[in-house]
Amino acid sequence: MRAAWGRISVVALLRIACAAAGAYRHALRRRPLVNLPLCLFLGPLLAGCAVGPNFVPPDPGLPATSFFATAGHEPTQRHASTSAPLAPLDPDWWAIFHDQRLTALERRVAEANLDVKTATLRLAESRFERNAAASAQLPGLNGNTSYEREKPSKNGLLGLFGQGAGGQSAGGSFGSGTGGIPGNLTAPFSLWQYGFDAAWELDLWGKIRRQVESANAQVEVAAEQRRGVLITSLAEVARDYMQLRGVQMQIKIAKDNLETARQILNVSRTRSESGLTTGLDVENAAAQVEAVRAQLPDLQRQQSEAINALSFLLGEAPGALAGILVTPHALPPTPPCLPLGIPSELARRRPDIRQAEAQLHAATANIGVAIGDFYPSVKLNGSVGFQALDLKNLWKGSSLQYALGPNVTLPIFEGGRLKATLAMRTAQQRAAAIAYHETVLKAWHDVVNALVAYRTEQERHLHLRAQAVHARAALGLARDRYKNGVAQFITVLDAERTLLQAEQQEATSETTVAIDLVALYKALGGGWETTFPTASHAAVATLHAAR
Repeated sequence: MRAAWGRISVVALLRIACAAAGAYRHALRRRPLVNLPLCLFLGPLLAGCAVGPNFVPPDPGLPATSFFATAGHEPTQRHASTSAPLAPLDPDWWAIFHDQRLTALERRVAEANLDVKTATLRLAESRFERNAAASAQLPGLNGNTSYEREKPSKNGLLGLFGQGAGGQSAGGSFGSGTGGIPGNLTAPFSLWQYGFDAAWELDLWGKIRRQVESANAQVEVAAEQRRGVLITSLAEVARDYMQLRGVQMQIKIAKDNLETARQILNVSRTRSESGLTTGLDVENAAAQVEAVRAQLPDLQRQQSEAINALSFLLGEAPGALAGILVTPHALPPTPPCLPLGIPSELARRRPDIRQAEAQLHAATANIGVAIGDFYPSVKLNGSVGFQALDLKNLWKGSSLQYALGPNVTLPIFEGGRLKATLAMRTAQQRAAAIAYHETVLKAWHDVVNALVAYRTEQERHLHLRAQAVHARAALGLARDRYKNGVAQFITVLDAERTLLQAEQQEATSETTVAIDLVALYKALGGGWETTFPTASHAAVATLHAAR
């Protein structure tokens, strides 16, 4: 029973202390010149409290519904528990493409990319700045030693105690007017000394703690900036890799169609030599061959640019990766859907949202720093040392000297500087809150747009693939009818052009699907859940496969 009453008494005492601290702060804002003894008495009570508002993580305002429902593609799906822990993101998200070369490139990004290296150094800088801010919580100790050879001036301050250079009294009651200055006072002398100085500012109001809190938030800002740069670099590598494979696919399509055009040219020449057709068909076929061949140089330029872009992202010279990337490979397949999670999880995944939250935290702590400037500053100063006119006496105990005592500084008139600083910090905190909500809203739009783009491009790719299949069959029929003399050559030429266009559109769409998937990874803040897709997602995948 006594233990319980003891705990209640401690809690009550803490509440009374904080209440007294609040009343004192309010009185200090209204009247800065308060009783100094009262300040020193309440100081220990305020040591456990920090001035200024405490940071409360803001509500991002994101719904706990499926991204599919948000995008308007599926019925609303409620999350089982919004307080449940997040499913872990797949750190090797690129493994979903099952491409060993892409995996090898992605594993080099963190160590090779120059932007990531710069962001890493900035993170280290912010940590050093935090350590510098935290050092103010500890006493400062300095050692010093000095030697001086000095000769006082007879016409200087010592002249107040004797006669001046002209024999006249230096003035007033400070000198006797006779006898001059004793010679031992004006003779040159040596002064040896060494010792230590210490100073410690008592953080009675929590100002230094608020500074450290702001510095910690800035470390979080730098950490999220680095994470954002890393995610962007990983996505850019994957994007450039998909573009490279897409261009190589376009090159293959152009070469295949070039071979088809040459075969049709040979057929037209044979028929022309047999007198079954005119030279017009031959010229049209030859023009089509050159038209297809003309596409190759530009595609090869795009291939070279894509390889150079990947080389730059990995800190390599132009063309350094050509040996492992110039060999054509097909685009890796993409899944029709992914376990994306729910929108409300974005606030804990997107580095830009977490960075904006950390910036809001730092701005809130800076308000406390500005309020702390209104309060008295209490420093404990002390110095211990040895001083002697002769070096051999410097080490004796009789040469000891010391000085100890507090130093209290109370702001009385600052010309409105403190009030202006507080108003500025408050405005910065409000601006940071607006920036946070703007960042959350932009992230929400990014995910929805990326999701819609990925799903709609998949549907478009299905239709383009079917179009290419029909165009290929039409060209085969046109060639057979032309060989048999049933169809005109213009029919073959039109079918050939239609097939080339259809295959190019299919390849471009397939590349876009892969790039959209990379954009979705970036929009989600670094990947997707490692859990297996839900039954609803599996149903959508089945629907896409059926189409």
